[in-house]
Amino acid sequence: MPLDPVRPSAGDQPSDPREQSTGGAGPISPVRGAFRRALRDMLVLVGLLTVVGTAAGWWLAGSPGVWGALLGAAVALVFSGSTVLAMLLTADKSITTASGALVGTWIAKTFLLIIAFSVLRGMDFFDRQVFGVVVIVAVLGSVLLDYRAVAGARVPYVEPGRGTAG
Repeated sequence: MPLDPVRPSAGDQPSDPREQSTGGAGPISPVRGAFRRALRDMLVLVGLLTVVGTAAGWWLAGSPGVWGALLGAAVALVFSGSTVLAMLLTADKSITTASGALVGTWIAKTFLLIIAFSVLRGMDFFDRQVFGVVVIVAVLGSVLLDYRAVAGARVPYVEPGRGTAG
């Protein structure tokens, strides 16, 4: 007969993230928690890069620098945000569904970026160097933040009680 796990008293905070409540919406799975943290951190990063990039772009290149920073932040938001959002929305689905969402968003954002870069190719209202720096910093920062969120998540290899035979 299996032993019942020790439950925290009413005044204690649960140490297991699966036991933390989302305000009545049920417990947060460790995977969903990791993707929520990655999305939050990525939005903060893109917000900070928008502010800092816009200021630096104005100082370095004037109005074209501002447009370069804004366009770079938008590209970073679409590129990094769509992946994390797709994974967050499919965190509790099957691996097939999550993989399909990941591949689907990758194809869609690649198609959108090709169109956007084709349209922007002949335009000179933005500074390409500021644009490139903002995109590179945002994408590299997003990768590091995603790694930090996933590496810091306490996702078990197996979940007790799921898939066991009796």
